[in-house]
Amino acid sequence: MDTELKNKIENQIKADRIIVYMKGDANMPRCGFSAAVVETFKKHGKPFKTYDILEDADLRQGLKEFTNWPTFPQVYIDGKFVGGCDIVMDMDKNGELKSLL
Repeated sequence: MDTELKNKIENQIKADRIIVYMKGDANMPRCGFSAAVVETFKKHGKPFKTYDILEDADLRQGLKEFTNWPTFPQVYIDGKFVGGCDIVMDMDKNGELKSLL
């Protein structure tokens, strides 16, 4: 991954407390996994920033390398990679997500 792309990702992650890299955006998710993550954060009433990885192929590929995680959505909280849909859903069910938020 080139330095410019790495810096872009790092700056995005630092700019907002909760980041969701997803297919589509919060108003129009373009896959069920992305929609589930959006609904979970909306349910908790926490503001979050989304980036549509379908609009930026370099970002999409760069994130896979950055996190060593091949799928989307990818969620970051407080600058740390949390995981994808399944992890966020599990954390929500067992109360970990609420504590983290």
